[in-house]
Amino acid sequence: MQSAIAEFAENGYEHANTNRIAKSAGISVGSLFKYFESKEDLFLSTVKYGAAEMKEQLKSLAAEDGDVFIKVEKVLRTVQQHSRQNISLIRLYNEMTAHGSPTLVFQEVDWLESFTATLYAQLIEKAKADGDIRPDCDARMFAFLLDNLFMMLQFSYTCDYYRERFKVYVSSDILQRDEFVVEQAMKFIRAAFSKQ
Repeated sequence: MQSAIAEFAENGYEHANTNRIAKSAGISVGSLFKYFESKEDLFLSTVKYGAAEMKEQLKSLAAEDGDVFIKVEKVLRTVQQHSRQNISLIRLYNEMTAHGSPTLVFQEVDWLESFTATLYAQLIEKAKADGDIRPDCDARMFAFLLDNLFMMLQFSYTCDYYRERFKVYVSSDILQRDEFVVEQAMKFIRAAFSKQ
C-alpha cells in the first residue's frame, strides 16, 4: 500500500506505473494483480486505506467531551499533524479530487465523504440544541463549509501549489506557525457560528 500511495501521489493516476509500484513493493506485477483487479482498483484501495485512518481519529475526537469549538479546534490540530505525517496520503486524496475520471469520483465520493458530512452535521445540530451556536445555521451546509476549510488546510500543508498559495495569502513562514493558524481559524469559525 505504501508503494502504491507514493506512486499515485507523486505521479497522479494517469501517469502512475504499476510496474514501479510492484518493484518498489518487492513483488512481481503478477502478484500485484492477484490482490487488485486493475490499476483503478489499486488506486481506489489506496484512497480507502488512507481515509480509514483519518476516520478513526475523527471518531475518537467526536466521542470526547467538550463543546463544538473544542472539538473543531482538535480537528484543526489533527489536520496539521495528520497532514505532516501522511504527506503522500493527502496528496493522493488531492489527486483523487482532481482526477479526470468521473467514474472514479462518483463511486467513491459517498464512501469518502458521508462519514465526515454526517459527523460534522451532528456536532453542529448538537451545538444548536445546546444553545452554543446560532440557531439559524443549516447544519448540513455549515458542515460542508467547515469540511472545505479542513480539506484546504490539508492540501495547504502537503501539496506544492496549495502550500505556495498559503504563503502568498498569509506569509512566507506560515507553515511554521501552527498556533497562529489554529487561533485565526478558530476566530473565523466562531464568528461564523456566533449567535446574533
